Amino acid sequence: MASKGHDIIVIGASAGGLEALDALIGQLPTGLPASIFIVQHMATENTGAALLHRLSRHRAFGCKFAKDGESIKPGRIYIAPPDNHLLVKKNKVLVTKGARENRNRPGIDPLFRSAAVTHTSRVIGVVLTGMLDDGTAGLIAIRKCGGITVVQDPKDASYPGMPQSALNNLKVDHCVPIREMGRLLETLTKERPGKSTPIPQDIRTEAEIAERVLSDVAGVDTLGSQVPYNCPNCGGVLWEMDSPDVPRYRCHTGHSFTLPALLESQSEKIEETLWISLRMFEERKNLLNSTHAAFAVQRAKETQIHIERIRAILLDPRTWQHTLDRVKRSMSETPKTSSVRREEERQERVSHESNANRSRKRIKAKSILNRAGRDRSTVPS
Repeated sequence: MASKGHDIIVIGASAGGLEALDALIGQLPTGLPASIFIVQHMATENTGAALLHRLSRHRAFGCKFAKDGESIKPGRIYIAPPDNHLLVKKNKVLVTKGARENRNRPGIDPLFRSAAVTHTSRVIGVVLTGMLDDGTAGLIAIRKCGGITVVQDPKDASYPGMPQSALNNLKVDHCVPIREMGRLLETLTKERPGKSTPIPQDIRTEAEIAERVLSDVAGVDTLGSQVPYNCPNCGGVLWEMDSPDVPRYRCHTGHSFTLPALLESQSEKIEETLWISLRMFEERKNLLNSTHAAFAVQRAKETQIHIERIRAILLDPRTWQHTLDRVKRSMSETPKTSSVRREEERQERVSHESNANRSRKRIKAKSILNRAGRDRSTVPS
């Protein structure tokens, strides 16, 4: 694919993505000299038909689910099929059943990373609406490889978590609402890419792990250090990656997590384990009660205590959710830049001065009323 501009556009979206993608693709002109690759988070059982139908209405592009090994052509939209990762190579795409990343397959980070490694400065990475932080590490990879990063303005997003995470963790090139993004992408595709930068080895290694779909202890060992946590998906050992940008974890089978994604996965596993424990204790109690033996009565009572404790935990999700909720809230908060802080300080000063002026006016008015009352009292009858 020879092109003078940024001709590889990779887009990631999650919750609220259907409407955002529809609005964005509808703005792009016929003859856009670029290929577009889309990952939209969706449930495993989702066929993706609604997304394909929605985007196919825009006749400027040929829109389809990507097929493993098919050639890349300009003017085409390649959508990651449900429950498959979409990876970009030099002249073709790969569709793989690789390990989930950030609890998702298809994942945004694998797509972005593969494009960054293969097409370097020709890539435009776009993160749209969604929860948590998938796409942040991918945008960092694109930026480190010389590409351009774009995010939807969190104030414009139905779910601001993903774009806000990107803004919190890297210097994004462009942050715009959807209504301005089509024109921006059209302009960027016509600009000559900058000089390609050397691809960092850790990004290249992660791209190779996603592509091979193989257990790779040696490869992951170069990315970080083992930590005393297990992968919630496969039970394998986790490595904390040497990433100063975003705290991330990997296991040797390929599962990858940011901190919020790992916390959420752990919460799901804890709940699953508690339900299994509750079932087993209930079965134990029923078995003890069915024996009618003297020794079984006390053991059944002890078992009932465990049942009540587990049930109490299950009925109070705050037991394991409070940490994750705090992380989600912090991710959705807009960081205060120096200009925002100055504006808040100015408004605070204005408010303080306004209150002071009102107080002085009230005191002056009261003084005038008191003086007028004294003057009337001195007037001779």
